[in-house]
Amino acid sequence: MGSPIQQQPGQVRKAPENFVDAEGVRTVFAQAQGGRRDFIRNAFAAAVAGTAASSALAQSQQQQPRVTADGDPAILQLPAHSTGLGQPVVTDGYGKPSKYEANVQRRQSPGLTPTAQASVSFAPLQSLFGIVTPSGLHFERHHQGWWDIDPSKHRLMINGMVKAAKVFTLDELMRLPSVSRFHFIECGANTGMEWGNVAVPTAQYTHGMLSCSEFTGVPLITLLEMAGADLKGERFVLAEGADGSSMTRTIPMSLIRSGEVLVAYGQNGEMLRPEQGYPLRLVVPGVQGVSWVKYLRRIELGDQPYGTKDETVHYVDLMPDGQHRQYTSIQECKSVVTTPSGGQMLLDKGFYNITGLAWSGRGKVKRVDVSVDGGRNWRTARLESPVLSKCLTRFNIDWAWDGTPAVIQSRAMDDTGYVQPSYRQLRAVRGTRSIYHNNAIQSWQVQQSGEVANVQLS
Repeated sequence: MGSPIQQQPGQVRKAPENFVDAEGVRTVFAQAQGGRRDFIRNAFAAAVAGTAASSALAQSQQQQPRVTADGDPAILQLPAHSTGLGQPVVTDGYGKPSKYEANVQRRQSPGLTPTAQASVSFAPLQSLFGIVTPSGLHFERHHQGWWDIDPSKHRLMINGMVKAAKVFTLDELMRLPSVSRFHFIECGANTGMEWGNVAVPTAQYTHGMLSCSEFTGVPLITLLEMAGADLKGERFVLAEGADGSSMTRTIPMSLIRSGEVLVAYGQNGEMLRPEQGYPLRLVVPGVQGVSWVKYLRRIELGDQPYGTKDETVHYVDLMPDGQHRQYTSIQECKSVVTTPSGGQMLLDKGFYNITGLAWSGRGKVKRVDVSVDGGRNWRTARLESPVLSKCLTRFNIDWAWDGTPAVIQSRAMDDTGYVQPSYRQLRAVRGTRSIYHNNAIQSWQVQQSGEVANVQLS
């Protein structure tokens, strides 16, 4: 998909710096003590054999000359930060990332229809670690732009099939017993462009309408019970937002009774950000992001689905027989390799840590398999703790790249036994005219030059 983005030297950190090259072999040899480190040592040994070729590759990429530890001026000459006074505490009261990380940011897709209020920004998955998305890098999806609402004037109403309608202020909600839980949120249209064989260049654009946070709030079932809700029989709630789009979504009571659904005011240890629905939003674990209604102002209890505009006209799946599949809210088991991924460059032959994210809207990720030959052979990756329900799970696996072309894929399984499908398997059921709920296996092609690009395999 073309050359990776070039950054001006000295301005920002070149990505991906977590790739280890052949010059690190001395350190690895010294530290290797058997087991998995033997794998790393052997991988570096293979890389050393191709040092001449890799040096030519480095020169072609205009990399700066490498130096050994005993001649590195960054070690021999003390920099200013080791001899002088540093900066005082942050004067504006809120911390910011390093200026050298300026390239790690949410980005808008040039392929989407432009509007007066840009409606989508994608999280830079390829630049993140662990499972939590920093609040400032959390993806955005707006239907009428975002608002910074005065919390003292915001209200939440509970009405419908209840004994007495209730109205809560934010302060009143924050007095109630709260819970904090980690969950992923994924837009139903995430990876939607890939349905039409549009190979967008990076993981940020293929899968970046995905984030994971710690959310804090009050279980919705608590508020319904306080209003004397009639919970007998089949029940549904209508969640309504306060923004100009009047976003409204039906949530089945089967999801609410467990206590998982939250009326949230906190995210990652602080209050929600305005673009994430401040001061209140609904958190519906495992369900597509459009149902996580932002700027939440009303919950109505009823005995049937409400059939709102955003669940009958939008966020529906066009099936092969021409019918629309509605209320397809659950985000099925899915995964993506984030490193190496599109737009990145492997520095040299040798050891690499393949890493990525897996998730399921039905529970926990049970296993992730990784292939480096386009799905012909698979190895089981390590799932890094914690492995939580309806939350992102980080996986890693060791790989020795021999310098030949490769196709990297990941395939996740959840604790229900569901296995992430290939494009052939998904299209056999869903056809080719969908936009939403694409959870097919993603493929990244590693070229002989080391450049990684998006390629779609059936």
